[in-house]
Parts: sequence; structure tokens; C-alpha cells
Amino acid sequence: MKEHDSLPLSDYIEYPESEMRQRSQQFCQDVTRRHTIRDFSSRPVPQDIIEDCIKAASTAPSGANHQPWHFSLISDPEVKSQIRVAAEQEERRFYDEKRAGEEWLDALAPLGTDASKPYLDEAPWLIAIFAERRGGVEIGMERKNYYVAESVGIATGILITALHNAGLVALTHTPKPMGFLNKICKRPDNDKAYILMVVGYPKEGATIPVHSTIKKPLEDIITYF
Repeated sequence: MKEHDSLPLSDYIEYPESEMRQRSQQFCQDVTRRHTIRDFSSRPVPQDIIEDCIKAASTAPSGANHQPWHFSLISDPEVKSQIRVAAEQEERRFYDEKRAGEEWLDALAPLGTDASKPYLDEAPWLIAIFAERRGGVEIGMERKNYYVAESVGIATGILITALHNAGLVALTHTPKPMGFLNKICKRPDNDKAYILMVVGYPKEGATIPVHSTIKKPLEDIITYF
């Protein structure tokens, strides 16, 4: 192995096999309760809770450890309103003008989605996640970032799980194109808007589509060698 600076692995914890099995089963059961929702309460959520979840996301592995992500944390009602107006404009093109195509719209039909996105105003927090094409391990670096989509995708997954673990719900919203987020969030051209995450508590009487509860069984998603 090429010589490099290193530290001892001092914070790893090994569990007895019985505890490993119990922990894996408990985690699976808990994360199975995670649902994507579209009915958000306006009830406030303390900022430090969201910040801790983003800190957890920032521990994700990344190409060359460049950590090519940026999280714009939005609670200002005026900014949220700007985002909703811009997002719904794109969504009307997607749904009403059928830019998506019939096959895509048919796939979305069981979820009941349309161009109206009131939750962008109603939820207490929006997190605009940006993928940075250039950067490095320190602010101000202008190096090429590697495996950007993979890295940001992993971080986003950890963020979703951290929010669920904290007792919150989230929606991954992806209006296309999302260039308006760069302008509103004042991000450079090298950043690509990746996901607009809606975060908060579920509204009283919130529902989830039956279609979203259909999950492939283990035998359909795993192959043994």
C-alpha cells in the first residue's frame, strides 16, 4: 500500500453475534416505518436537529474524500415561496404539457402526484442538496471532484435515515430542470442541484399511497454466489 498519513481505528465497536443480529433486525424494523409523504404540518422543528442530521450525512464516503456536497438549509417563508413558484412552473411543463412522456406519467399515476406542490410553503424546512463538480477537502480548493453523483447519493441516503431516526418525515423532490435553485440559493455554476428535500412533521391525517408500500421481496433483489 502506498505510504500515507494514518491513524489507529480507535472508535470501532464490535458486537457479539447475537447482538449484531438483534441490532440489524431492529434497524430493519425501524427503517421499514420510513415513508415518503406529501402532507406536511407547518409545525416548527428546531434548527439544531436538522443540523445534526446534516452532520450525519456529511460522514458519508466520497470520491477521494472530497465531500462534493452542499446543503442549503431553508426556512425563510419568502425563499420557500420563491422555490415553490419556480418548481411549480417546471412541474406544469412536466405534467400538464406532458414533457415527461406518457410512460413516465403512467408510472407516476399510482402515487397521485401532480404539478401542485403546497408542501414547499407548508413544511418548516427545505434542504436543497447540491453536487459540487469541483472542490476538495478544504474550502477554496478548485480540484476536480470524483464519483460526485455516487457520493452525494450516499450522503442523501444517510440524511433521509437520520431524519427518520430523529422522528421526522421527508420528501425527495426533484423538479426538472432545477437550475432555479442555484439562483435562489446563490450557488455557483459548478454546483448541480441534486435533490430538494422537504422536511418536517406529518400533517394530521397524512396519508401515503398504497403503491408506495409495495416493496420487492429479498429473493428478488439479492443473488448469492
